Amino acid sequence: MRFASNKGIDDRSSRHTVDETVSRLTGILKSKGVTLFALVDHSGEAEKVGMKMNPTKLLIFGSPNAGTPLMLATPSVAIDLPLKILVWEDDEAKVWLSYNSPEYLMERHGFPPELLKNIAAVEAFANSAAE
Repeated sequence: MRFASNKGIDDRSSRHTVDETVSRLTGILKSKGVTLFALVDHSGEAEKVGMKMNPTKLLIFGSPNAGTPLMLATPSVAIDLPLKILVWEDDEAKVWLSYNSPEYLMERHGFPPELLKNIAAVEAFANSAAE
């Protein structure tokens, strides 16, 4: 699914809670040897300042073996790397995984098409975590 207002962002629904989806995703990344650089708990941080936000967590991950060739080819892509997947719950308690479309990143930064494979796994990671 793609929300009309989210140009370049792909969205997948999850059959799990936000925490379960995050746990599944971190397990997938670990099993693939992909480094999880950070897990940002946006809703947890909002709660610390007295604000209510639906569960929302951002995973920032990648592999220098995959990302470095992209940055060498087109340095501007570093602004969008490492890769990110946002796991969030909407107002109807439906959980989503959202991430930058690899094709959009290629269009945005103009890196060679043969390097698309270096970041295409983000879709498989999201799909596996959502199942």
